[in-house]
Formats: sequence, C-alpha cells, structure tokens
Amino acid sequence: MNITWYHRHFKELNTTELYQILQLRNEVFIVEQNCPFQDLDDKDFQCYHLIGFDTDSQRIVAYTRIVPAGISYEEASIGRVVTSPSARGGGVGKVLMQKSIELLEELFGGVPIRIGAQYYLKKYYESFGFQQVGEIYLEDGIEHITMLRQ
Repeated sequence: MNITWYHRHFKELNTTELYQILQLRNEVFIVEQNCPFQDLDDKDFQCYHLIGFDTDSQRIVAYTRIVPAGISYEEASIGRVVTSPSARGGGVGKVLMQKSIELLEELFGGVPIRIGAQYYLKKYYESFGFQQVGEIYLEDGIEHITMLRQ
C-alpha cells in the first residue's frame, strides 16, 4: 500500500474526493459499527479534511476531519477518525493521528485539542497525549468519552 497524505478545506474538495470520504465514513461508522446516525452534520463545510490516499487502489483509505475551535467544542478538534478495513493492521491509523495532530498545529498553532472518542479507543488516544476529562456517555448507542490534549 502506497499512501499519499494531503489535506484540503471543504471548498477545495473535488466531487470524487467528497464521494470517497463519505463512502468510507458510511462503510465504517454506519455499516461496520451498525450505528445508524446522521453523519452529515453541516460541520464539514467549515473544516479541513486530512486524506490518506492509496495510490495503488486509487481509494481514500484513511481520513480525519480537522475542526476549528468554536464548531464542535470551544477548542479545536479532530473528528471522524476512520481507517478503511483494507488498510488496518499496518500502522496506518497511528500515522493518521500523528498527521492529524501535526496538521491541526500547523493550521491553528499549539492549541489544546478536544475530542469525543469511542471509549474502547481510550488507550489509543492516550498514546497521543490525550487525557480523559469527563465521564462515559452514550452517543448513537456507543460509549464515548471526552478527551483533551493540552
């Protein structure tokens, strides 16, 4: 797998990129996790989108939404963290998070980052410096926690 990483603001995405992003989010968040929810929440328009593009398959295989402060939380955020099932097990997810943090810092400076994380991924996010700052809550039937990286 040969992955090229790049980012675009929503208004810079072409239709193929947008389609593949939404297809990947749907495949994992709705179908794989068996969680019907309204993924399209109007936040995408205001965000940057980090894309991991597999040049072999010509598909987006990793993605995050970089959210400016004041949209999801008071702080900037990383959301919709997703890796294609075809890209799992080789460290792509770890690279995705590292690049997401780097991009957020490049765009907004060394600001705190707040995320809503699926609870079972707590240790994963802790490995990137995030700490739990609230109790477990249910979102779309899945246990989540709020985490903060200072």
